[in-house]
Amino acid sequence: MSYKKHYQHFLKLHPETLHCAPHSHHYWPDVTREAQLAYWDDSAKGADHKWDVIFGERIPAVQKLLAGLLDHPAPEQFVFAPNTHELVYRVLSCFDPERPLRILTTEAEFYSFSRQVRRIEERSNVTVERVACEPFASLSERWEAALKAGSYDLVFISQVFFNSGVVAPAAESWLSLLPESTVVVIDGYHGCGALPTSLRANADRVFYLAGSYKYLQAGEGCCFMTVPRNCELRPEYTGWFADFASLAKPQQAQIGYADDGLRFAGATMDYTALYRLQAVLNWWRQEGITVAQVHSYVQCLQERFLQVIDALQHPLLNRDRLLAHNLEQHGHFLTFEFETEQQLTELADTLRNAGVETDSRGRRLRFGFALYHDAEDYEQLKKAFAVR
Repeated sequence: MSYKKHYQHFLKLHPETLHCAPHSHHYWPDVTREAQLAYWDDSAKGADHKWDVIFGERIPAVQKLLAGLLDHPAPEQFVFAPNTHELVYRVLSCFDPERPLRILTTEAEFYSFSRQVRRIEERSNVTVERVACEPFASLSERWEAALKAGSYDLVFISQVFFNSGVVAPAAESWLSLLPESTVVVIDGYHGCGALPTSLRANADRVFYLAGSYKYLQAGEGCCFMTVPRNCELRPEYTGWFADFASLAKPQQAQIGYADDGLRFAGATMDYTALYRLQAVLNWWRQEGITVAQVHSYVQCLQERFLQVIDALQHPLLNRDRLLAHNLEQHGHFLTFEFETEQQLTELADTLRNAGVETDSRGRRLRFGFALYHDAEDYEQLKKAFAVR
């Protein structure tokens, strides 16, 4: 089955391009264009009162759609922000800066967390333990050993690592090693909408971060986090949305917070992306598209891509360069590593000149896969290397 008919606006503007970077910027399906206009129309119609529609109708609808997608039992625990960094820092701001803070994470977390934590680490009372991800085969053992070896206030790990595509150890396998007092955050940005995910068992134990820019296909501007029920944390970095229901009441001496996911909300934001996300999730529901189906389709594409790579017999772009070989432990992109950045740059330029768009991190070249690909599309790789 081909899904390209649902992405015509983007595809028609890039007719000669094989876009192998959906893990970076996913093409938007056509349904998002009408959603973009719907936000404008609601703003024009509602003016000052558009928030009644956004908070009364749109946000609850998207919360329910995401809860269904992620098998989460409490839609009201989803909170939205323009980016994950805002949500990450809100969690970090729950800790008293005057007290010691111990963090366990990995060496492969995305910049929204890793950069911020490096800055906070400049404080003399902050300690960060980073577990190496490679070799991947023994990551679970190293991760569990680190959990057992220390006492941490915050544990932060990805669902799928952004710089490799490798799936991290599942929370179910290690959560029991932590005391209830430890705050646990899972960065699901490269897992949500790509890998079948159930948050039901740990909904009241972990914070789960994700957004619409990658596999949810709705573009930048709509990130979200699940907040455990009965959470009593008080983010210092807070905005007026965090106690939205009490705005008209006299302000109390102590700052109040909502008793649901809004506890971690910020302030005024542009909700256009939320409209686009609603359109994508409604489309999936109407068409009966599940994450499991998407994942299966992408795995077939990955197999076909690797078959084409095998046929090329290229000295650099080959299976030996793959960071990890088990597709069952991969997200929706494959990563090749080279000895030098020059090798990568020259190869990426060759591919780009042939209309194959990729992206890179250091000496690592990433190829992503999406519903707007067909298996035969990867024949275009032969053009890059003049193979007939």
